[in-house]
Amino acid sequence: MTLHRPLILTALATASLTTVLSGCAPLVLGSAAVGVMSYSDRRTSGAQVEDEAIELRGGSRLREAFGDRAHINITSFNRQVLLTGEVPSEQSRAQAEQVVSRVDNVRGIVNELAVLPTSTLTQRSNDTLITGKVKASLLDDRQLYAGAFKVVTERSVVYLMGRVTQAEADRATQIARTISGVQRVVRIFELLTPEEIRNLSTPPANTGPAAPVSPAPVSSASPAVVAPGAPATPAVVAPAASTAPAVGGSVTPTPLPPAR
Repeated sequence: MTLHRPLILTALATASLTTVLSGCAPLVLGSAAVGVMSYSDRRTSGAQVEDEAIELRGGSRLREAFGDRAHINITSFNRQVLLTGEVPSEQSRAQAEQVVSRVDNVRGIVNELAVLPTSTLTQRSNDTLITGKVKASLLDDRQLYAGAFKVVTERSVVYLMGRVTQAEADRATQIARTISGVQRVVRIFELLTPEEIRNLSTPPANTGPAAPVSPAPVSSASPAVVAPGAPATPAVVAPAASTAPAVGGSVTPTPLPPAR
């Protein structure tokens, strides 16, 4: 049976929104409107298990450290950790990163925590809807392996994570930045060559019609340095021309020292 795009979008958004409405604690474990389609996940099964463990252990330790004083989301992809949400001070921001850096198997941290009041339920619901739209658009595009991407939205800023080629990264960025309501797109990718992708035996790309994407200028950002063995390229991308521009620089993952 074939699901039309509006139905897919509704299903994705509704499922995610239910998660947001059911969560009451200010400090949340990996629920910043996150989406990943694992049927063609390019991580190894071991890496997927490690990512789940990192989110569980990191979330537990953050909860112990901050209680209800902060709203922190922890998302791990191939042992690269993204922290999003709101904290009361710069000291708390640094403390959260330090807490997560002590979790086993974490190889790098992108700290996007903001020193702001805790986001409202309305804001989080809007983030969930944006994530659903981005996921549905990636799923619709026949040039992409949708399962290679993880999508996180926080305060209308979309974070794209995944193990992808440069062409896939650029295509996904174009799609995300044209979605209604997106203020900014931040790319946290581990770039692979086409040969490396073929060796992963990824299933065929989607065969549905490609969603039209309006071309728009993209701001460039220098690749950030990450821990050894993790070639990622975090970069901030300006929104499409129809969206009010947002200012942002490159996002630098914090490299962690080797485990002792």
